[in-house]
Amino acid sequence: MAVTQQLARLPMPVLTACRASVEELDRLCSFVTLPRSEYLDLNWAPPDLIRVFELARLETGTVIALRRAMEGDTEINPAYRDAPDTVWEHPVNALEPDAVAEVATVLGRIDPEAVLDVLPDDPAAAEEVLDSSDWHGHPRPYLREYLTALLDFYAHAARRGLATALWWD
Repeated sequence: MAVTQQLARLPMPVLTACRASVEELDRLCSFVTLPRSEYLDLNWAPPDLIRVFELARLETGTVIALRRAMEGDTEINPAYRDAPDTVWEHPVNALEPDAVAEVATVLGRIDPEAVLDVLPDDPAAAEEVLDSSDWHGHPRPYLREYLTALLDFYAHAARRGLATALWWD
């Protein structure tokens, strides 16, 4: 089974319940707590998105915002690491609504196309820059899809005053 990056947009009462209860956090991470539209699967894009942001020589604050968007600030419930079927080395982290708004504001200023243009047009050269040979074709369309989805996800969460939960599943 592949391990991929998962995100959820959630109201503070749900985050509070997850902090207090491993069972509630498990429900959230099992895609039961919220409607499917409140979840985002970033697949394996996060490390390559971070690499592209670094290659684009974006301001340090922008790269930090991207990392926060995919790593969170604080672990929701450390006891969840002992739950069956969790990815222990990747705890479930969160960003509270104010942090979500900060991240959305910073990321909302970037031009995804300009960032992704840092990748060479040649697919093999792009793979080399990303230090990966797992691509079947050029990585730009794949990364564009997930970067656009991430930006949209955070913009919607910020507008609605929601927190985010982040984990690998």
